[in-house]
Amino acid sequence: MKSSTLPVVRVEPELRTQLEALLREDETISTFVADAVRQAVDFRRVEADFHARGDAAWQQYQRDGISRPANEVFDRLQDRINARRRSLQGRDL
Repeated sequence: MKSSTLPVVRVEPELRTQLEALLREDETISTFVADAVRQAVDFRRVEADFHARGDAAWQQYQRDGISRPANEVFDRLQDRINARRRSLQGRDL
């Protein structure tokens, strides 16, 4: 697939200086910006999916009136967090 160019982004000289000071070895401003754009696109996609699931859940609740108590939801979330922590124990993060 052929690549395309993003618009030029103008920033204050101070911001550019700060960015240049933080670049890693063999990293360019272009690669930094491209990575930042990828991360922002991924975040927005996850955010949109989250909102879509929330809207769908709200619509379902309005149709059937069935809900779960908050403590049940929090307990399930805590179980997921605990399981993820256990799966990550011993790994270099």
